[in-house]
Amino acid sequence: MTFFEVWAPEKTVRLSVAGKVLDMERAADGWWRLDVPDAGPGADYSYVLEGEERPDPRSPWQPEGVHGPSRVYDHSAFAWTDQAWTGRQLPGAVLYEMHVGTFTPAGTFDSAIERLDHLVDLGVDLVELLPVGSFNGEYNWGYDGVAWFAPHEAYGGPDGLKRFVDAAHERGLGVVLDVVYNHFGPSGAYAPMFAPYLSQAGANPWGSSVNLDGPGADQVRRYIVDNVLMWLRDYHIDGLRLDAVHALADHSAIHLLEQMAVEVESLSAHLGRPLSLIAESDLNDPKLITPREAGGYGLNAQWDDDIHHVLHALLTGERQGYYGDFGSLESLETVLTGAFFHAGTYSSFRGRRHGRPVDRTRTPGHRFVAFLQDHDQIGNRAIGDRISATLSPGLLKVGATLLLTSPFTPMLFMGEEWAASSPWQFFTSHPEPELAAAVQNGRRREFAAHGWAEAEVPDPQDPETFRRSKLDWAELGKPGHAEILDLYKKLIALRRARPELTDPWLDQVEVWHGDQHLVMRRGHTAVAVNLAPAPQTVSLRDVPSKVLLATSEGVVLQRDRVELPPETAVVVAYR
Repeated sequence: MTFFEVWAPEKTVRLSVAGKVLDMERAADGWWRLDVPDAGPGADYSYVLEGEERPDPRSPWQPEGVHGPSRVYDHSAFAWTDQAWTGRQLPGAVLYEMHVGTFTPAGTFDSAIERLDHLVDLGVDLVELLPVGSFNGEYNWGYDGVAWFAPHEAYGGPDGLKRFVDAAHERGLGVVLDVVYNHFGPSGAYAPMFAPYLSQAGANPWGSSVNLDGPGADQVRRYIVDNVLMWLRDYHIDGLRLDAVHALADHSAIHLLEQMAVEVESLSAHLGRPLSLIAESDLNDPKLITPREAGGYGLNAQWDDDIHHVLHALLTGERQGYYGDFGSLESLETVLTGAFFHAGTYSSFRGRRHGRPVDRTRTPGHRFVAFLQDHDQIGNRAIGDRISATLSPGLLKVGATLLLTSPFTPMLFMGEEWAASSPWQFFTSHPEPELAAAVQNGRRREFAAHGWAEAEVPDPQDPETFRRSKLDWAELGKPGHAEILDLYKKLIALRRARPELTDPWLDQVEVWHGDQHLVMRRGHTAVAVNLAPAPQTVSLRDVPSKVLLATSEGVVLQRDRVELPPETAVVVAYR
């Protein structure tokens, strides 16, 4: 027997299943419900709304794509083998961001499993998947999801995702899933046809805002929080990355993010394993990660773009767009000791003050996810070029060292660990000609406005754009790649071996710098970097006992100083 239910307070809904169209019963709360004894797992169904068959807004499985019928799915039928899994907490962890469709040639959950041992050998703790909720077309980044409860069929559907999570847990890897609740994608968004899922108050850059505080918002919020709990409970996911939470327009007394945090904490207690909520936010507001007891929302962490912007601008010399305020050694000192660069300071890109200071004595650094590269910062460049396409090997190693010895939760983007040569470009596969053309033209106009030649911007709809973005695993052992991979392994191992490098307290970080060099001291460990194309002698302000790691040969300790070759980083231990 299957119990069907759908929320449609102002519509009449019937159920189409097993070749029959059945009347449903409407409750006072606007939910339509019906028990169907002979509709078991695997049965296809849809809801008849205004004479048209539509997929279930809470569909667990869309085997024929987002426009096709939904399919009944039994979560209890999967044979999990991770009963001994106790989870992975975010503090002390290293994240690894990956896109299922481009991580391997086949682009499926099952083919990704074949590369999990590489991640174990690398030393990461948590694998973060870009969104896998069903979207129209075969491939895109995943942020156009419309069937939020149904893992994308081209990746392997519900069972494929479960096999991936189970295999990751078998290897000691946790899994974080990127989820999008600030908008629906442009094609196949049927939920708003049933009920007021969209706000009447306005839109965000990606479409109509979701209704979080208007009439009917209680059920919309329930829809979102139920989705959160489903991933964590039914798919054994260990954490969620919440996309662009600054676009969640919510003026309720209890913000949706706080509601999520409360219910996820309850689920964590029941399951007996840590569950993490990580926000992507453009607000530079520590309220998101401040405990609820102190008046915050109580999320576990948030992405910190300022750290990326400082590192990128400093290493590459780029100052266009939002990089304009960043790139000095002073800005690097600011973020290494205070997490945010813009913390109530003037942002020239925004033309106003931005952000709020972080309390360095009470806010641990592990609540900030830091990265040298990520899907946005690569993919939103006109040609999707990685930082390794711009930097010398020396500066690339300096950047990796600063990231992986910082007091934050470091995150790598797939292929970064071996300086992958493949770009990661913006790709779509919209089957509708008008939508495809709009994306193509919009992408070109966007980058032309930033000084890129339109001819240089890859066509998002060209299948070659997608194929170019796939990792080339044959590079791992090749010159120029193997040495970068070896460094990443050593840095992650060193981070795990030295307690100071996972110590999250920002007020314990001391930074000093001179002309194109900087030292970051963390307890009995210090990191010195030379960004210059010439050797430099750098003061360590104390006498170290030994070199723990150097990114090039020729590093010489001289009492309280170190001679650094050009574009070199060194990690030293004090007595």
